[in-house]
Amino acid sequence: MRPIPSRLLIVTDRHQCQRCLEDVVQEVASNGAKWFWLRDRDMDSTDRYKLAIRLMSIIGKTGGYLSVGADIDLARKLVVAAVHLRLVYEVESARRILGREALVGVSAHSVADVLNAKTAGADYVTLSPIYPTASKLGYGPCLGTAAIEAAQNVGIPVIALGGVNMDNAPLCIEAGAAGVAVMGEIMRSPDPAMIVSRFLRVISRDLRAI
Repeated sequence: MRPIPSRLLIVTDRHQCQRCLEDVVQEVASNGAKWFWLRDRDMDSTDRYKLAIRLMSIIGKTGGYLSVGADIDLARKLVVAAVHLRLVYEVESARRILGREALVGVSAHSVADVLNAKTAGADYVTLSPIYPTASKLGYGPCLGTAAIEAAQNVGIPVIALGGVNMDNAPLCIEAGAAGVAVMGEIMRSPDPAMIVSRFLRVISRDLRAI
């Protein structure tokens, strides 16, 4: 099981950015952000590939890490050994195509999902929605930090996702989350670097070992 690259996973959404996504990524990568999840699933394959190439160029200069969302083939074309999957049964394919050392994450929406991801051989899961969020309306009621407490006992790093903000991020870490995933609060900010710096500060306390 590979370690996660950072306690802060930044989820991309170019539609929420006040500037172009590349500028936002450049700014936050230059201010300590190390791990990015390329979401933007509404793009056609060619445009998403081109966007990924541009982001890789930016992130690579600061020693950062790009996880490709929900597209093993795109990760292969980019020669990126990191993918975030929506379906647990894809873990085996990801390992076969990207290599046994690839960083493979899976989206989970219950403790049972976390257990399934662990059994399948994933390196980490995002567990959502922890708090209310417009982007996770189709996944049922909020799980809350109690779900994090239960899920972290499974033995796989749990990244808290959904409605995570500056105030509740430390609560997620206290509950046992290995890290937090944030999209809107960073993407929408007129000063994303400041938001990232504050997030890194509030989640950096060594409350529990990752």
